[in-house]
Amino acid sequence: MVFFVSRHLGLLLCNIAIMNHQRILQYIFILCMTSLIFGKDPIDSAISKNLRKIIKMRHQIHQYPELGNREFKTSKLVADHLRSLGIEVETDIAYTGVVGILKGNKPGPVIAVRADMDALPVTEETDFPFKSIERTTFLDKEVGVMHACGHDIHTSVQLGVASVLASMKRSIPGTIKFIFQPAEEGAPPGEEGGAELMLKQGVFNNPKPNAIFGLHTHAGLEVGQLGLTIGPAMAAVDHFIITIKGKQSHGAYPHKSVDPIIMATEVVDAFQTIRSRSLSPLEPSVVTVGIIRGGERFNIIPEQVYMEGTVRTYNTEVQDMVEERMNTILEGMTHAYGGSFELKYERGTPATINDPVLSRKMIPTMERVVGKEKLIMMDPVMGGEDFAIFANEVPGVYFRLGVVKPGTTSGWIHTPKFRADDSSLEVGIRVMSNMILDYLKLSID
Repeated sequence: MVFFVSRHLGLLLCNIAIMNHQRILQYIFILCMTSLIFGKDPIDSAISKNLRKIIKMRHQIHQYPELGNREFKTSKLVADHLRSLGIEVETDIAYTGVVGILKGNKPGPVIAVRADMDALPVTEETDFPFKSIERTTFLDKEVGVMHACGHDIHTSVQLGVASVLASMKRSIPGTIKFIFQPAEEGAPPGEEGGAELMLKQGVFNNPKPNAIFGLHTHAGLEVGQLGLTIGPAMAAVDHFIITIKGKQSHGAYPHKSVDPIIMATEVVDAFQTIRSRSLSPLEPSVVTVGIIRGGERFNIIPEQVYMEGTVRTYNTEVQDMVEERMNTILEGMTHAYGGSFELKYERGTPATINDPVLSRKMIPTMERVVGKEKLIMMDPVMGGEDFAIFANEVPGVYFRLGVVKPGTTSGWIHTPKFRADDSSLEVGIRVMSNMILDYLKLSID
């Protein structure tokens, strides 16, 4: 309706200009003809109309962050907005997950797009006027809560994409499935969650997508820049818990102990030889011990030490080798000192692999939207992402969105000073909207 009115107003002004031959109206005539010939991109028009509201929602999501499986306010905001757009909505998937289905008026494939909604137990230290001051209990400790990984941007971008594409429903050839996922950072102890639980509860059913897209903020890229890795992009994430058992004694009588602290220090050192001596130097891997706890008093050698950490790899053979070597090292070290151990090794999120064919198909779209020089081909990293679970089911593309305002700096992700600028929202919405529409059109051509 808006286009119809503006088009006919333009024609009217054009006729006036022709009849009056006045210089100012001639200028208007030129503008009219330019508008009629080229028009305005419907995606740009929809972004202009909705951007202020999306920014406001981003501020609300950022100011009131929620941990995994507890995203109650966020999921309500998401569901309410999708319903306001006339999008079919399903809620309470994997506790707080939301799915919206937008069916275009033309036949075509199904494309899914995913955003994660959960925050982290981090106390915010930014100067945002909408900074989080929320606090909650995490692992029996009172902690701050912050969107320190940019999930507020992910969710808001996807709400913006839904707004844009809902306004273009008549011309869309196919179906878009908007997946708003809880607990990407991991479910609370004793609970299931995240992408795995969403799949288990049928998020890819009725209809099953042909492909899936996702994005993640990047604190090393400026607003307007995108990052893409073709093929292996992010590592598999494994988790281990170790208890090293010895014999307690007074600190003044160490000969009467079997010291688990000594054993633990030897084990930490030996674990680093897995990467340096047991695996190919060309094979990416990380073995990190992140937690060591032991002892109650300065003059007591404790009975046991608790250790916890992560392993990052890119293929299952390396995972098998690392787990095997950890067991061998623990057995040898503890036996040598007269102790024992327990190892719990959990295979977590698989490696994120960007489908090479689909990725290359989307490169022209990304370059068209931001400019060829602003699409940066990135090396694989050892961070993990449970988007991989979706991308193991259907071809997926997961790219990085620059969020640092030029001339400013940001703390790294998962730190109190991480800050993503509002201006990244417009870029994210424009890129993802174009990618979705181009995918649908390319799939039916």
